[in-house]
Amino acid sequence: MIALPLKNGLFRYLLILIFFVGFAVPSQASEAAEEGEEFNVSEVIMHHVLDDHIWHFFDGHYGTLYLPVIVYSQERGLEFFSSSNFYDEHHNVIEYNGYRLEHSHIYLGETEVLDLSITKNVAMLFLTAILVFWVMKSVANGYKRNQGQAPKGIQSFMEPIILFVKDEVIKPNAGPKADKYTPYLLTLFFFILFGNILGLLPGAANMTGNIAVTSVLALFTFLITNFSGNKGYWGHIFWTPGVPLPLRLIILPVEIIGIFTKPFALMIRLFAAITAGHIVVLSLLCMGFIFHSYMVGVGASIFVTLINLIELLVAGIQAYVFTLFSSLYIGMATEEHEHH
Repeated sequence: MIALPLKNGLFRYLLILIFFVGFAVPSQASEAAEEGEEFNVSEVIMHHVLDDHIWHFFDGHYGTLYLPVIVYSQERGLEFFSSSNFYDEHHNVIEYNGYRLEHSHIYLGETEVLDLSITKNVAMLFLTAILVFWVMKSVANGYKRNQGQAPKGIQSFMEPIILFVKDEVIKPNAGPKADKYTPYLLTLFFFILFGNILGLLPGAANMTGNIAVTSVLALFTFLITNFSGNKGYWGHIFWTPGVPLPLRLIILPVEIIGIFTKPFALMIRLFAAITAGHIVVLSLLCMGFIFHSYMVGVGASIFVTLINLIELLVAGIQAYVFTLFSSLYIGMATEEHEHH
């Protein structure tokens, strides 16, 4: 009775995913084929992985969102304009009012200006933050309405995840003051999770695969960990107990380096895992254009669909790992050490 709907639901999901994967094929490939140019796989992949001042949703000029450009220079001060000014009617890059766009960097003459623009990844960051806020607000409102009753709607889906992260990830690792850091760690988990999942959608930005984003997330954990560190935490770093004095001269620089390597590992792990997944998917999608074969393209799209299912799992795992290690680092900094 239950197996058939599940199978039908999974089949429909796979068909929809294959359909969307077809639209995720890089638009540069079709443009290169029409103009008779050689198809550059590396250029196509890097275009989709790296940040940009425009946002392509699908092939064609009407599928492009031109984002606001905000630049500052000593000569002209702060200026605002649309990134559409950098492109002509044939979508070729042109100069605008003395500004030049080159490899996603903006120059005024030969000098690179301070770029404060709303780029594709910044726009995706805002969308993710808004979505996380809306979902959590809906869950909170549902909790207030359904007190003493079984959760309904989005609350019934999100509540088990929230309880799992809180009870199985944060509390066992964040130490006796876990409740103090639970809001931050839950926000961290869902922001990364939503960013990872949204990044798998066709046309989406590679937000959590941007090292600037992962470095800021790691910086938050670094600051909270070290500003929350108690006397015992810093004492174990600068004057490790039970260690002979000559060895302390060796252990001290290792401990100090360890303060910075922990957030660095968080930053690189998330960046590498998400970016690698996107590169693999895009590489497979380009195979049809490389071999000039519809059969290869269809086969690659089906294979990419299966990889996308794995990427959904990776999206959850990476959010879990980042939150787990952040909780562990905070717990190590705040736990009370016994001195004998």
